[in-house]
Amino acid sequence: MASFSSEDAFQDSAALSLNDLENLHNIRSRSASFSSTGSSGRLQLRQRVAQLMACVEDISSDDEIHEEVSRTLDEAFLIWGKKLKDKWQEFRLHLVTWNVGTASPPPDVTSLLQLNSLGPTMDMYVIGLQEVNSRITNFLSDLAFDDPWSIFFMTVLSPLGYIKLSSVRMQGLLLLVFVKHVHLPFIRDVHTHYIRTGLYGYWGNKGGVTVRMSLYGHTICFMNCHLPAHMENTEQRLDDFEKILEMQFEGESIPSTLDHDVLFWFGDLNFRIADYGIHFVRESINNKRYNLLWEKDQLNMAKKKEAFLQDFIEGPLQFKPTYKFDLYSDVYDTSEKKRKPAWTDRILWRVKNLCQHASKDGEFSEEEQTISVTLNNYISHMSYGISDHKPVTGTFGLELKPLLLDPLVTLSPEGEWSAEHDVVIRYSAVPELPSSAWDWIGLFKVSFRHVNDYVTYAWVEDDEISSNKDSKQVYMSAAEIPDTGGEFLLGYYSNNLQSIVGISQPFQIQPNRTLIDKDLTQEENSWMQKPDNLESRDEF
Repeated sequence: MASFSSEDAFQDSAALSLNDLENLHNIRSRSASFSSTGSSGRLQLRQRVAQLMACVEDISSDDEIHEEVSRTLDEAFLIWGKKLKDKWQEFRLHLVTWNVGTASPPPDVTSLLQLNSLGPTMDMYVIGLQEVNSRITNFLSDLAFDDPWSIFFMTVLSPLGYIKLSSVRMQGLLLLVFVKHVHLPFIRDVHTHYIRTGLYGYWGNKGGVTVRMSLYGHTICFMNCHLPAHMENTEQRLDDFEKILEMQFEGESIPSTLDHDVLFWFGDLNFRIADYGIHFVRESINNKRYNLLWEKDQLNMAKKKEAFLQDFIEGPLQFKPTYKFDLYSDVYDTSEKKRKPAWTDRILWRVKNLCQHASKDGEFSEEEQTISVTLNNYISHMSYGISDHKPVTGTFGLELKPLLLDPLVTLSPEGEWSAEHDVVIRYSAVPELPSSAWDWIGLFKVSFRHVNDYVTYAWVEDDEISSNKDSKQVYMSAAEIPDTGGEFLLGYYSNNLQSIVGISQPFQIQPNRTLIDKDLTQEENSWMQKPDNLESRDEF
């Protein structure tokens, strides 16, 4: 086929009359016959567009053909828009904040985590707790072992395919992050930090705990805070939060808190409803006229005045104030103090692009729009009564353009695995991987809870058995593999990055039939050797 230059295309367009355009369906069919792949297809498409551009000059806005051409172009833009959108990814996030009042975990958190939701499952759970029991005996035990709340959420979420990615604890403040296995290779640079604000910065009963990470190349920060209580301490709350925002993570090239692409701020922020009396507040709540209270909410008022708060976004408070309730009830405080209800438990977020990269006309360029946040649900959960606060959850959709498309390491089991013999792992790493002699590959059950919850592991250097330019092989001893077999997966742990940077698909390990048969034989022999007491009595 002869090739055409752009000049040829424009010259040929003169021969394309309005009569040709009026038969637009034929033109569509003719275009569809062109190949859409490769440079040849793109050249043909450019020629068609060049012809159309030349003919548009001759089209009057009153012509019927004008409407037809416009409709056809709209269809083309819709197709192209869908193609662009397909390059984006929706990441579903469920965020919980709950002041648990030193209580133990409840029997069930199905509704809290929306585990029975008919929609798509979550990609990540972020759980921020305040007033976790931190009496000295409990706290020392939790330092040596996981605390009861962490164990509880791991027990719930690990069978569903979530791993505890990170956690940070400061006395009663606890922040947990769980994520689906499939995302692990694309989550990097995970760091935690905390800052005390109680007793002028010397005590950790108040303050903030933070987890930050790179998620598909986008920097995300989660900040769980417990700010000072009482109506009159608004300024102290604002001062403390401003101090928390100034925290710096250790490590080079890690942005400051406000320089992350997305920052989530949540917790028991302790802001109250000012001015209105308790009777007006309760009457407004009983009538579900929550909007009457919004303008006197201390956080809403502060957002209008304080510059450092104005970039934070919050969903509408369309639920009852979450403090203060009698335990195991939905009745507000009946004690002598009769605390005025307040929205103390909140979830806000801040998108850096919205703050710094808006153009003069309020739009964004295509290059800048690489992540956006949509709040899908913002509710309280009245059925939980273990503390005087009700938990609050926010369900978000993070629309992001992945900046990381390939894992640093790809790995898989070689051949069929069996507990009866040594096995081999094949892996390949990209040149950018900062490899170390301390890197290892772990064998995990599919329901593993955290990165150290491996069955066994192999050192990538010490246990290497072959290597070429494309891949390497590492062996695992049969003695380390569970005799019962089952479903497992492999994960490559990078010591320098302190995270799993590659994970395999789940696979089956065949059980050790020799040992199983031996155990069955021993059981049969043991059963046959047992005296049948009833028969022996009958014989005598």
